[in-house]
Amino acid sequence: MPEPSTPARKPGRPRSEEAHQALLDATARLMAEMPIRDITIGGIAKEAGVGKPTIYRWWDSKCALVMDAFLATAAPKVAVPKNDSSAACLALQAKRVIRLLRGRSGRIVAEMVGEGQYDPHILEEFRDRFFSQLLAPARTVIERGKESGEFDAGLDTDLVLDLIYGPIYYRLLIGHQPLNEAFAKALPERVARALTAAGNGVAA
Repeated sequence: MPEPSTPARKPGRPRSEEAHQALLDATARLMAEMPIRDITIGGIAKEAGVGKPTIYRWWDSKCALVMDAFLATAAPKVAVPKNDSSAACLALQAKRVIRLLRGRSGRIVAEMVGEGQYDPHILEEFRDRFFSQLLAPARTVIERGKESGEFDAGLDTDLVLDLIYGPIYYRLLIGHQPLNEAFAKALPERVARALTAAGNGVAA
């Protein structure tokens, strides 16, 4: 008598992966509708159609989930491009960051930083998740430029990162000047010239 055949598994993502993505999507929708401070784990679970224990399988806090939901859509928009010139890579990424933060994403980032003044865990998650995805690739490009001779080998990499991104977040949070197209063009060009100009590097 032939052995019973094993039913073929239906195509598609595993159930756990579907729940994971549903939670990211639900959190993103809620961030678009309300301030981060008003979002709750219970609200996210209800929006995603899952129970709270499912959330805690992947995230230990609301802010960790909020960060991952934000990065799921934001990170691809600010990816460091591949280019033979390290300066050109940094300039283009800076433009992408500025353009991203001019819209709804800018409001979300500003809210995260604001909430972090009252909850250090939010700032910790912001640094560990947002900055790691944003700055780690840029750091690699700077180091590559130093090794190739395009940049001064004595550049302080952390200071260079501050010089590139500091003005962006300053305008975002203070609002004294706009994150407009003129700024998106002028800042990267100025940084690129400073990094590549002989003798004008940002020394350690």
